Amino acid sequence: MAAFTAFHVALSLVGIVTGFVVVVGMLNSAPLERWTAIFLATTAATSITGFFFPVHRLMPSHVLGLLSLAVLAPTLYARYRHQLSGSWRWVYGVGAVIALYFNCFVLIAQSFAKIPALKAMAPTQSEPPFVVAQAGALVIFGLFGIGVARRFRPDGIAASESAEPV
Repeated sequence: MAAFTAFHVALSLVGIVTGFVVVVGMLNSAPLERWTAIFLATTAATSITGFFFPVHRLMPSHVLGLLSLAVLAPTLYARYRHQLSGSWRWVYGVGAVIALYFNCFVLIAQSFAKIPALKAMAPTQSEPPFVVAQAGALVIFGLFGIGVARRFRPDGIAASESAEPV
């Protein structure tokens, strides 16, 4: 089980790193095809592999995994079926940001659960340091989502020239 856990964590970390590269690319209207493919694949694989841990009840991690897959479905559809055309551009961009946020939400939760110094500050994950970390992440990713929805134009169309509402 340790090898599987390491694989799951590695997928998650690759998804987070590539996700940040993809978001920065979107903020600069660069689609970054290979980075995007790696991000989406590892993020989906992280959510899927999370269901293979031996537990006997539905856990919050399962709910988040289902939410992540529910966000990834239209994100992948927008990216690969509709090629980011029209309003599918922002469906993809916002979906990608949300999927990355879910990965980071889990990273924060796992960090507070596994790193002794953080666990000492928030042993039940309801204490202010944990709440502040999660709230800060939510604000940052909210701003990323707004920025991506407004600025991501992979076809080079300037925001002022676009006839579609943002």
